[in-house]
Amino acid sequence: QVQLVESGGGLVQPGGSLSLSCAASGSIRRVNDMGWYRQAPGKQRELVATITSGGSTNYRDSVKGRFTISRDNAANTVYLQMNSLKPEDTAVYYCNAHTVLVFPPFVEYEHWGQGTQVTVSS
Repeated sequence: QVQLVESGGGLVQPGGSLSLSCAASGSIRRVNDMGWYRQAPGKQRELVATITSGGSTNYRDSVKGRFTISRDNAANTVYLQMNSLKPEDTAVYYCNAHTVLVFPPFVEYEHWGQGTQVTVSS
């Protein structure tokens, strides 16, 4: 009953910028934490950044100062602005959201987007 639709991503040269967005839709009563994860070939999925509904953020050390996560609570949308991109940022980026649905039980569910490819290469 909840869909996460991602947009953005693509190919960029080292040092360049990209922006990702992810909109949550469906039978949503409330969206709690949202975030971005990534998975490079042959590696495990890893946390990139998260943001609470109140705007508190958390980043993995390797992206601090380069990436910025933000959200629009009214639109149930989370964004990831990625600057000074490096080849090691190359991965499939996944949107993540924790929601409470409009019907009982009013518990939190976790959802994932389909993933969007980010490639940093010259």
